[in-house]
Amino acid sequence: MHPSSRRQFLTRAASLGAALAVSGLPTRLFANPLSKPVGIQLWTVNDTLKHDPAGTLNKLGKIGFKEVESAGFAGLAPKEFRGLLDGAGLRCPSAHLQFDMDNLGKAFDEAHALGATYAAASSLIEPVAKAMSTKLEWKSAMSREEAKRTVDVANRIGAAAKRAGLQFVLHNHDREFVDLGGGEVGYDIVWRETDPALVQFEIDCGWMVFAGRDPVDYFKKYPGRIPLIHVKDFQPKKNKNGAPMSEEMLGSELGRGTVDYKPIFAAAKAGGLKHYFAEQEGPFSRMSQLEAAQVAYDYLHSIS
Repeated sequence: MHPSSRRQFLTRAASLGAALAVSGLPTRLFANPLSKPVGIQLWTVNDTLKHDPAGTLNKLGKIGFKEVESAGFAGLAPKEFRGLLDGAGLRCPSAHLQFDMDNLGKAFDEAHALGATYAAASSLIEPVAKAMSTKLEWKSAMSREEAKRTVDVANRIGAAAKRAGLQFVLHNHDREFVDLGGGEVGYDIVWRETDPALVQFEIDCGWMVFAGRDPVDYFKKYPGRIPLIHVKDFQPKKNKNGAPMSEEMLGSELGRGTVDYKPIFAAAKAGGLKHYFAEQEGPFSRMSQLEAAQVAYDYLHSIS
């Protein structure tokens, strides 16, 4: 670098540092895992959001979040909700949606209204149960038959999403990881048999670790198929060797539970992660939802 150019660079850097000091903004706001915008799944603040949509979103923006993932629209029309997001300076690259197999266009219209690229399913248990003409329970393991039907439903949604200019992604809980025999779990059947061009995945890291699996393994095995993750933590299990769904989970603020995210983010970087969203499950017994959001934001900068 030419000496005069170097002096100009240092002068600008010093000016920026001084401006940050005057504004009270810590320089760590500009560092975060993978150097990507810090996102939050809005289910984390669901109760607060329903009570005060605009105020809640503005507070998230002031905390420093730049992206959100929707989980409903707080009783508003999608376009109205988008207006509140814009007003708070928040982008919504991914939307969790309800998929009616007889009217998939409704979900895709909602995603477009939010400006989303990814149309995400928290679970496909309801459309799969309808396809199987049976009732599926949230507290029962994903069977081999359910996994096969999930493949069919996911591929259908994925193909329709692609035609609508969106990417379909499927999110997990813990019921997908119950051993079906020989070490095989339903989740792996879904990964193996869905079309990679149509179906990608959003790993909920907290639920996966809680179920005894390691997100790092999936990033290594399926590079390029995990554009999104939920960054979630849980309080310690009472039974360390308990099988998935063998005991009730208790959500934890990020960094105050059991999941070590440093190796997960390292694997995510190599695996092509695009966005990540902090999320906390209830009950919120130790602090409010917005306070927990602040803890999550601070934690994500502490591991950058």
